[in-house]
Amino acid sequence: QVQLEEAGGGLVQPGGSLRLSCAASGSISSISTMRWFRQAPGKQREFVAGLGWSGGTTVYADSVKGRFAISRDDAKNTVYLQMNSLKPEDTAVYYCNANTKQLGYWGQGTQVTVSS
Repeated sequence: QVQLEEAGGGLVQPGGSLRLSCAASGSISSISTMRWFRQAPGKQREFVAGLGWSGGTTVYADSVKGRFAISRDDAKNTVYLQMNSLKPEDTAVYYCNANTKQLGYWGQGTQVTVSS
């Protein structure tokens, strides 16, 4: 099993920045990809960014390209989502997701609110 713990959400003004973190524990070696999703009130959960665990390949949703960056710290088994130039439409609960060959795992989510 894989356990995920997110942190770093909060309230930020439009144009500001936040960095989310997702600390993984458990069967780290079984992870193939890690991704960030978000869910705004009344909307479906949507993909934000992804990272291939072995090769480090990254992929982003069009809505965040050029503003968000996903990265990882192998020593800490932690994945980060650096969010810059935040917009009110980025307001959502952000979830970390880890995939193995058999299962997908989710964190508890962290609230990001972009408002003046």
